[in-house]
Amino acid sequence: MSHPISKQAPISARALEIEPFRVMDILAQARALEAQGRDIVHMEIGEPDFPTPAPIIAAGIAALKAGYTHYTPALGLPQLREAIAAFYATRYGVTISPSRVVVTPGSSGALLLTLAVLLNPGDEVLLTDPGYPCNRHFARIIEGRAVAMPVTAATQYQPTAEMIAAHWSARTRAAMVATPSNPTGTLLTLDQLRPIHQAVSSRGGALVVDEIYHGLTYGRPAETALALGDDVFVINSFSKYFGMTGWRLGWLIAPEAYVDAVDRLAQNIFLAASTPAQHAALAAFHPDTLAILEARREAFQLRRDFLLPALRALGFDMPITPEGAFYLYAGCERFGLDAEQLTQVLLNQAGVAITPGADFGRFESSSHVRFAYTTTQDRMEQGVERLATFLKT
Repeated sequence: MSHPISKQAPISARALEIEPFRVMDILAQARALEAQGRDIVHMEIGEPDFPTPAPIIAAGIAALKAGYTHYTPALGLPQLREAIAAFYATRYGVTISPSRVVVTPGSSGALLLTLAVLLNPGDEVLLTDPGYPCNRHFARIIEGRAVAMPVTAATQYQPTAEMIAAHWSARTRAAMVATPSNPTGTLLTLDQLRPIHQAVSSRGGALVVDEIYHGLTYGRPAETALALGDDVFVINSFSKYFGMTGWRLGWLIAPEAYVDAVDRLAQNIFLAASTPAQHAALAAFHPDTLAILEARREAFQLRRDFLLPALRALGFDMPITPEGAFYLYAGCERFGLDAEQLTQVLLNQAGVAITPGADFGRFESSSHVRFAYTTTQDRMEQGVERLATFLKT
């Protein structure tokens, strides 16, 4: 008896167009080399090397023992929404209603909800280039279009109101900025955000501000865009400052008029964030936890203060001093290789893993690499020694 030849359903165009994280490829290559016995200094991955603070872990364990393993409402555990709102009052002096707080599976969940509630197919969102790559991919997933705004050190790798105006079109619905930014670590002050907000709102658009590296700033505190008004979307996370990457928990502060729609989207996309993680996060705002986090922030600052001059001395071009996050975005043109080639050579021959600029956009990406100071200073010193030996040969 013959059987018809089966045909495989085609992969969707959106799936084919979504680019991989190059940093994850680099990490996989590094792990393979380590499995062969090589020692690799990791400065590629944007994940704090510190474990989750003990009070948060204890709260998570207690939640599991107490049986908190059922769904929460899609918008999040009420106590956690209230705690997040209270955090804005105590840290920033900004009053927001807990009803505007949406707890999400990581900040990725918040980013997806925000773009999904703002964009119809074909609508545009303005993004910086370089910038966090998933933002443009989320736009593609919902059939929107990401429009890149090239930024340079001349504006601290941040957009201006003039750039917003120049790139705005009849299909633009939103503009997204990040402060501190990935991969450049630069901040926007309220005085810089205010004209950007005006440029967006005067055109009937929404301003989306990624604040997931808030708390990790050096020399001055970050200012929240929520101080600009109730019409701003703000995204944050428990991953970076709070050290909860694997717990997959973030949040969105949405304008009141959008909360019901966001609720319905959340119910259908992921139902709710992890219940044990939400209960654990209640301990993130306790004074004992915040004291641990402040000590870690100081450690990150010491790492930046070591790595920045060390890389400059080796010939990497960094005309500005980043004031936040844990990244250095460095020009590498003088070494005679494009960024992807240099990244491969440094990994395979020097044993140092870093990320090529192509992960963060297309503008001048072939001449830039990103270093993450998410490893101990001893290991970074070893990495710098290896770079010095290799680059000077």
